[in-house]
Amino acid sequence: MVILKILEKLGYSADAVANGKEAVDALEMFPYAAVLMDCQMPELDGYDATRIIRNPESKTLNHKVPVIALTASARQGDREKCIKAGMDDYLSKPIDTQKLYEMLEKWIPSQTK
Repeated sequence: MVILKILEKLGYSADAVANGKEAVDALEMFPYAAVLMDCQMPELDGYDATRIIRNPESKTLNHKVPVIALTASARQGDREKCIKAGMDDYLSKPIDTQKLYEMLEKWIPSQTK
């Protein structure tokens, strides 16, 4: 995956999942420093996955983990939809490496890279 290579070049380690359910499952097993959430995924989209992550009754280890939306859609209202679902920030595709770096630096404490 391209995003994994970009993250590695930026000095971050990352895991990838195929859908929103796998993202939620991963967050139940490991306390990630941040989540890059694709909004359009099979089985469970990024919006619903984020709602589960934020739900205090879910089994995720950190309900306040920063969730950054990644979406191919850059229409008016998309950012607001992401924020309403509980996401913290928003990047549209194609991903600009510098913008991604700045966003990660904003949301992830440097000692957790």
